[in-house]
Amino acid sequence: MTDRIARLRIELLHLEPCIWRELEVRLTTNLRALHEVIQAVMPWENYHLYDFRVGDRVYGEPDPEDAVWGRKVYQAKGMRLGTLIDRGVTEFLYTYDFGDDWQHRVLVEHVGAADPDTDYPLFIAGERTAPPEDVGGPPGFMDFLEAIANRRHPQHKDMVRWYGGPFNPVDFGEPEIAARVRDLAARRKVSLDAFARSRTLRQQ
Repeated sequence: MTDRIARLRIELLHLEPCIWRELEVRLTTNLRALHEVIQAVMPWENYHLYDFRVGDRVYGEPDPEDAVWGRKVYQAKGMRLGTLIDRGVTEFLYTYDFGDDWQHRVLVEHVGAADPDTDYPLFIAGERTAPPEDVGGPPGFMDFLEAIANRRHPQHKDMVRWYGGPFNPVDFGEPEIAARVRDLAARRKVSLDAFARSRTLRQQ
């Protein structure tokens, strides 16, 4: 599993045209770490709660309140992507911000050997700009796009002021997103190298 990677396609649901990203991650990546990667590639700002739904199981950050609502949540950091793939899972759901309810389809497009000269995760491609935080879910985002694109719209100035400037729905800032993912990969490489060194010392 250490030397294998998966190419994933992340699609933000309930919006047209589709907002999507492609990336490659190691199969050793747990769902908590995958959450961080998705935050980086959309990008979101990690202000809100999240969960993954895989079949009838929910993975996230368990809270005592979950039991009150009859909701069983498993630790996201306790499940690796490779384990799911080995069980035959090729698609699952990631939800971010239970208020705005941003649902993402995660598709496993390909599993193959890792490039020993590449640090993962690796951003591959994408299209269109993700919604701003707290815009009000898919309906609120569509209203936002309509207002901010039309200078004569009664809410145009308010939306520009709220967002902090113009909004380009097509140019999603690919260089910046790729840089965010490279930074994430560099931090993970440092952690992996430190773990490998400590394991070698224990074996001596």
